[in-house]
Amino acid sequence: MKAHVIVHRDFRIADIDDRLYSSFLEHLGRAIYGGIYEPGHPTADENGFRKDVIELVRELNSPYCRYPGGNFVSAYNWEDGVGPRSERPVRLDLAWRTREANQIGVNEFVDWCKKANTKPMLAVNLGSRGLDAARNFLEYCNHPGGTYWSDLRRKHGWADPHGVKLWCLGNEMDGPWQVGHKSAYEYGRLADETAKAMRGFDKSLELVVCGSSNSDMKTYPDWEADVLDQCYDSADHISLHMYFANREKNTLNYLAKAEKLDRYIVTIGGVIDYIKAKKRSKKTIGISFDEWNVWYHSNQQDKEILARDEWPDAPHLLEDVYNFEDVLQVGGILNTFIRRSDRVRIACIAQLVNVIAPIMTEDGGPAWRQTIYYPLYFASKYGRGYALRLVTDGPTYDSDEADDVPYLDVSAVHDELGKMVTLFAVNRHPDSALDLDTRLEGFAGARVVEQHEMVHSDLQAVNTAAQPNAVVPTQTGDAKIEDGRLRATLKPLSYTVIRLAV
Repeated sequence: MKAHVIVHRDFRIADIDDRLYSSFLEHLGRAIYGGIYEPGHPTADENGFRKDVIELVRELNSPYCRYPGGNFVSAYNWEDGVGPRSERPVRLDLAWRTREANQIGVNEFVDWCKKANTKPMLAVNLGSRGLDAARNFLEYCNHPGGTYWSDLRRKHGWADPHGVKLWCLGNEMDGPWQVGHKSAYEYGRLADETAKAMRGFDKSLELVVCGSSNSDMKTYPDWEADVLDQCYDSADHISLHMYFANREKNTLNYLAKAEKLDRYIVTIGGVIDYIKAKKRSKKTIGISFDEWNVWYHSNQQDKEILARDEWPDAPHLLEDVYNFEDVLQVGGILNTFIRRSDRVRIACIAQLVNVIAPIMTEDGGPAWRQTIYYPLYFASKYGRGYALRLVTDGPTYDSDEADDVPYLDVSAVHDELGKMVTLFAVNRHPDSALDLDTRLEGFAGARVVEQHEMVHSDLQAVNTAAQPNAVVPTQTGDAKIEDGRLRATLKPLSYTVIRLAV
């Protein structure tokens, strides 16, 4: 089978915001305790942070990390996580029915961010709390000194302000499961007033308001319209969340769910444009897709853990073990974000360590890359610059999710220096290779400099502590330039990265 693509130097979608490759850490399961923080671990530094995890995070070059939640934040008192550790209270976390020891809080998290070469994206509690706690949190983090909250931070040992510029106003407030769940009107009004108070402190802040938790919510997409109607002028981004599953064990249906993601983004883009026109505004709100990933492998295990009603400390919750099939899905999700980078300015994989994460650890043992680590790594490393608008033509299939789903899922990025073009390609076909024929317009003298491929005979193959390299990318040399055309063979059910010097 053949797939034809046209890549033109001047057909640009948008400049890609580096924050498209951001991440997320929540006080959930072993994401924090046993994930990034494990005093006594052989690699732990003087602050108890696992250096083996930091090294793997740094390789991902994740620009921002969202914290501390997630569902956790909607009943979280940020003050519990500051001050002397011996004086911090142990609380019951209602979101995940666990105990929270508060040994890590905002100050330690900011320190970890510096070590991991990322920046904090902080969330405020608009569930059980509101405007006052949010503005106090902001002052504690960002004011130099001379006030109650800033001096308290200095007393706690952090003389310099943290300078956090990116803030989430609550989490999934459309969800009935959320502590402090609100109607769209209630939340929109609260978000607007909170945003105005925070901007009273610093007009340069970027603020993210809550959109739909997923596109199957009964309130979607009215929620976005109603919320933005209240707070369009005071917000910068609206958040969307989506998780992907293959419970039916149907690979083609599973991989077609990227089409649902695309519709989700396009729909909310339309809502943004509608409210922008209604407000007669010059500003275009961006989309912050600050929770996304595959999540279904651990569902049964999670139900059993939570059913025990034991309020455990850092249990093994949401510890999906990802297989090779999930590589293809994550590759398709990232391709969608690149193609919709005019709308999606921020995206955070949920989460970073242990909890539905690209990185796994054993308590007291090793850390390793899950299968999905690699498409995220390649996209973050090579997917910065300008997204190019491709013209594609090739075979398609019908699925439960959508009809005419292309077997070839592809995106392309022209780097900021104008010297490299990178193609990210997924062949969704279960049996047939795709002969890729790509016409290069405006790229005279292009040459292939590297090609990476991920393919495996077993879709269920996983990486483990004992076999951390069972599923890894390999370098290949099939791609070539002939008469201004890039030609390559994409193996069935494969993920391929091709880099061209131009």
